[in-house]
Amino acid sequence: MVKLNKIYTRTGDDGTTGLVDGSRCLKHSARIEAIGAVDEANSAIGLAALAASEEARAYLIRIQNDLFDLGADLATPGDDFEPGEMTLRVVSAQVDWLEGRIDAATERLKPLTSFVLPGGSEGAARVHVARASVRRAERAMTALAGHEPVNPAALAYINRLSDFLFQLARLENDEGRTDVTWVPGANR
Repeated sequence: MVKLNKIYTRTGDDGTTGLVDGSRCLKHSARIEAIGAVDEANSAIGLAALAASEEARAYLIRIQNDLFDLGADLATPGDDFEPGEMTLRVVSAQVDWLEGRIDAATERLKPLTSFVLPGGSEGAARVHVARASVRRAERAMTALAGHEPVNPAALAYINRLSDFLFQLARLENDEGRTDVTWVPGANR
């Protein structure tokens, strides 16, 4: 259980921040960049939920909780990726849930014949913004993984999440019927 009695601590005034294991790192480190990008993606998902259908909103709120798990995972340095009593890690079951939702969405959607422009309905447009934000978080996480160990399940989760958000945006566009598609060279 998290208990926050005080919002400011002054411990970060020197440009560092605390990690789960008690160590400190620079606020501009690759680890904190990845955590921050996940936080931004979570905020974009929260905004998308405001305009989403009831079904999509339920998915997005569940994902927001998973993204807090992901942030905690990234805030725990080391190479032991097994969840423990005091260690929160993203697990393969979270990835499996996303894959199940992607597969279910794919069954409801007609196959694409062109790339989809990020738009259509307001709900779909917001989900596309969230998807792009998730892709940025994935880039930050893979950059971190180039220098420090990152949980493979966390990397799979963030990759699968953008795929799910793409399909969810299509569902929000009347199951793809109101998708706006790219017309190559249309304005030449």
